Amino acid sequence: MTEAQEWVDVLVFSGTFFAQIQPRVARMLADRLSAGVQVRLCFGDPNSDAVTVRDREEGLGGTLAAKIRASLTYYREIAGMDGCEIRLHPTTLYNSLFRYDDEILTNPHAYGEAASANPTFHLRKVDGGSLFDHYVSSFERVWATAMPWLGTEV
Repeated sequence: MTEAQEWVDVLVFSGTFFAQIQPRVARMLADRLSAGVQVRLCFGDPNSDAVTVRDREEGLGGTLAAKIRASLTYYREIAGMDGCEIRLHPTTLYNSLFRYDDEILTNPHAYGEAASANPTFHLRKVDGGSLFDHYVSSFERVWATAMPWLGTEV
């Protein structure tokens, strides 16, 4: 993330681990924003059917929506910064995605398992390759369905 020059895109339901493993994530993203990097963060809409279904499938006892709301608190300070967009999506999420310029970390979700219980794959854009663009297109499709979040309560 700290080396990104153009893009940071994140697609998750709650992404709690993202802030837990790096408590200064918002500050790091703010640094990237001040360097002209475009930051797009896309979280699950805690009021969506997809979040309710995923919560039930993973046996979370109604906590996934609360985890999303808790995660969003980390990003309030950057929500209004130039170059930063945060949205909430209502989609079924098959992969969490973390794009940093021409690299993507993708975390496929196995049915009934938390994202953290699944592997993460590191993909790079290569000439003639299509896998990187495949995942970028997936992000873009979800992004198009998502509604802006401006740092207020959800």
